[in-house]
Amino acid sequence: MTRANAKVFETFKPENPLVARYVDYYYLDIQPGNRVNEFQCFPHFNNTISVYRSHVWAENGEMQFDESAEPFQIFTPIREKVLHVKQSGRVHRLVLVFYPLGVQQFYREVNFAGYITGFEFFTPDELGKMFSTTDTGRLTRMLDDFLEKRFREFSHPALERSIQYILEKYEKISVTEIAGMLGISRQHLNRVFQAHLGVSAKKFHEIVLFRQTVNKKLFERFSKSYTELAYEFNFSDQSHFNKTYKNLTATSPRSFFNKGTVLGKEDTFWHLHP
Repeated sequence: MTRANAKVFETFKPENPLVARYVDYYYLDIQPGNRVNEFQCFPHFNNTISVYRSHVWAENGEMQFDESAEPFQIFTPIREKVLHVKQSGRVHRLVLVFYPLGVQQFYREVNFAGYITGFEFFTPDELGKMFSTTDTGRLTRMLDDFLEKRFREFSHPALERSIQYILEKYEKISVTEIAGMLGISRQHLNRVFQAHLGVSAKKFHEIVLFRQTVNKKLFERFSKSYTELAYEFNFSDQSHFNKTYKNLTATSPRSFFNKGTVLGKEDTFWHLHP
């Protein structure tokens, strides 16, 4: 059985140093025998461009396979709620996972604060090449090349410093402190985050903190208790920790981890429906 006719979920990293500064990873998702696939994915500080080989987006939000359809391209922004995905029929898609402000380095024509469809992130010729192979080595070189030729540096010093502060000192810093260090108001900082990332600075901080607790438990020490996680990441108490999970995952920490599945070798962690 060839990879084109086999079920595949494979993550792979950019090799181009410039692209790797802004793209966390890519993944290839192939489900040739799929009838209906449903899953839930959870808030993340990264955002994505997904490209489906032959799909249409139905009014109910379902991705439906259509042999005669053109490739479908969609940008998914930073989200503060659970995203429910339903795919009907065969699936063949490529996904590019960008760091915060990463996608802005390659595309300027659109507002990345919300979902984007109907925009040509890749040309028909590029899409044809992308879907002509399932070899991740070739795909890495292709995607790296396609992005590199689009590169135009985007710079927003206050926003970049804020993001860096939050990513590095997520458990020890508040949004008010960041605004003070930058010499701007909390309200202005939130407006800047909302305009470029689609969420407030406070919500971005909350999502980063949530994701760090997820990664700690999944990839470093699964035996760590929720009380220990809450303490390590400076939550005021266990109730605050549980409330954060409830707000972002619509369930308790225990249920979130028990129902989830890690896909690939990165931090893709979804609830797969049976």
